Amino acid sequence: MRSAALIYMTLSFSLYLHALKVSIIDIGIVAALTMLFALFLTLGLGMLGDRRGYRYELIISEFFTMAGAFLIAASSSVLMIMLGMIIAGISTGSGGMRGAFSPGSSAYIASIYGEEKERVKKFSSINIIAAVFSIVGSAMFGMVGLVSVYTGALHAYRYLFLVAAFMMLGSLVFVMLLTEPARPKKSTRIMKNESMKYIMRIIAANVVGGAGVGIAIPLLPLWFNQVFKATNIEISIVFGISYVATALGAYYASRLAGKTSVLNMAAGTRSLNGILLVALALSPAFPIAGAIYVIRAFVAGSGSPNRSTVTVKGIGNEDYGTATSLQGIATRVSQLSSGASGYLLDYALPLPLEVGGVLQLISGALYKILLKPKNK
Repeated sequence: MRSAALIYMTLSFSLYLHALKVSIIDIGIVAALTMLFALFLTLGLGMLGDRRGYRYELIISEFFTMAGAFLIAASSSVLMIMLGMIIAGISTGSGGMRGAFSPGSSAYIASIYGEEKERVKKFSSINIIAAVFSIVGSAMFGMVGLVSVYTGALHAYRYLFLVAAFMMLGSLVFVMLLTEPARPKKSTRIMKNESMKYIMRIIAANVVGGAGVGIAIPLLPLWFNQVFKATNIEISIVFGISYVATALGAYYASRLAGKTSVLNMAAGTRSLNGILLVALALSPAFPIAGAIYVIRAFVAGSGSPNRSTVTVKGIGNEDYGTATSLQGIATRVSQLSSGASGYLLDYALPLPLEVGGVLQLISGALYKILLKPKNK
């Protein structure tokens, strides 16, 4: 339910605001404010999770997303709709793993499963489920055009946001049923030095990649619309197929667990994602662009479980929440580059994807350089 709701809301984010006559530049600013709010929320919840349990971190995070969705559905005020989007945190990306991750999810899995191979498999399983149910969210987005025939476009978005809000409510109920083992007592105010040193290397690589994602991804549905005049239904078909590709990529990662280097997979897929973004920017036609995006989704699906595993590999078990939150914060800070996305899109349509792609390519190289095991 979470995946379906988040994908609908994220795909609708830029186009709904565009339908409300919000300028492209202002849409980029809203995306940046969304990530800024998520930054503070993530840090607070991470520190709470280390002390009280990651279950509570997941519950509070889910509540904010649900509350934001209900606010969007209930309001006709542009300012209130923007506020709802910021609270819900729905501008950060529309990939097939969108519903798989929330503050606390990586820490929760890492605290239960200790072996690297098992972690890759569990992260892969979650990604597969999230990607499959993302298809429902994509279908909901495609329904906007059909519902608008009877209600008008703005009401169509609002009614489907209401459906998404109830989905998030259902997800919240299920998260409240989770259990977890007792947390080890926190021995430091923030985290151990070993954990801090490791996560800082992760952050250095992810900041660059996050900047690329922030520039290229949040306004991608609007980019398809502006460049190729693609309709909501056409865009939803591309994203729907991409979610199948993401699930296949995650399954592929689970099959390779223990058979290949986790770091090589994490670094290589990140760089390839960047190359494919540049290729997407240069696409001459919508079908070609759609095919490239689907391929990129497969690559992203196969790389994400490995990157999640790399992130928690060198962290002490009492520091999972704070460390993964710091990593998430750094990524979100870098994704404030989404504020520049609107300016770049307004200046030249291919620019956001070209710049974002180059940054992701560099990020993959940094993964390999900064996290390569030292020879003893």
